[in-house]
Amino acid sequence: MYFSIIIPVYNRPDEMEELLSSLEKQDFSALFEVVVIEDGSTLKSDDVILRYSQKLTISYYNKENSGPGDSRNFGMKNAKGDYFLIFDSDCIIPKDYLKTVEQALQLQYVDFFGGPDKALDSFSDIQKAINFSMTSFITTGGVRGGTEKVGKFQPRSFNMGISKEAFRASGGFGNIHPGEDPDLTIRLWDLGFKSRLIPEAYVYHKRRIDWDKFALQTMKFGKARPILDLWHANYRKWTYFFPSIFIIGFYFSLFLLLFVEDFLFKLYCIYFLMIFLLSSVQNRNIAIGFLSIFATWIQFKNYGFGFVNSFIKINILKQKPQEAFPELFFKK
Repeated sequence: MYFSIIIPVYNRPDEMEELLSSLEKQDFSALFEVVVIEDGSTLKSDDVILRYSQKLTISYYNKENSGPGDSRNFGMKNAKGDYFLIFDSDCIIPKDYLKTVEQALQLQYVDFFGGPDKALDSFSDIQKAINFSMTSFITTGGVRGGTEKVGKFQPRSFNMGISKEAFRASGGFGNIHPGEDPDLTIRLWDLGFKSRLIPEAYVYHKRRIDWDKFALQTMKFGKARPILDLWHANYRKWTYFFPSIFIIGFYFSLFLLLFVEDFLFKLYCIYFLMIFLLSSVQNRNIAIGFLSIFATWIQFKNYGFGFVNSFIKINILKQKPQEAFPELFFKK
């Protein structure tokens, strides 16, 4: 099969340098192409693309800003391959990635797949802490770490593959962001296409993020979930309520302390201690262990509050998603 690698980018030439450098180093004998889509960038990657155009087969497009989902669709419409591999620009690709994916699809073909993400030693302590909270099996990020069923996996758009046939049948990504990847996954399932997790097909996800950006991102994740549940009611799960319940329970545990009842609060302390110990061992760094507690708190709190806010507006007040949360929708 012929792979087309689809990369939307917005004002990140430095990231494109690292990503294209990792693609140049692929231990893969077959031909593949790279399709880069500037999504209305004012800080373009043209100089970077020019440097790698002699080393990689690259198609480079500029378009008006319409969001990452629409930019991926644009790239896939113009790609020459029969199977598309989609990365975010802040990813670094292990040298055996393409070989791993090709072998996995030859062994068990599916029309779309996803892989997990990891952190490089060169990442900052904050990036490693956020990576832990987004991937650990003891946080809501466990699904990103590969704990979903291998044969029923919801790919994330920073690291996923989709066949040309599946893309054409589904029409690709919608204009919600975040949330465009689970929306596409469910529509593909309903069309009869099958997905899977390829655990060995991981990427290094260098999230360009600080605490404020992480809080905003996770808040948007929480807001998007009730909208997706509205669109795809058959795929609702009670576990989506967990971050909200977790946060409400924590504040209730503080209230109980006023009455000298500390059992619930102790349970929370034990949980955060587990995060500290697991992250410290995994990252071999106590400082990252402490930062992971903070990252997990931000993840739960902002997702939880975003979810409750959206649940009330969408399910109780019956507001239309685009009117309730215009910041989640790009105009095409």
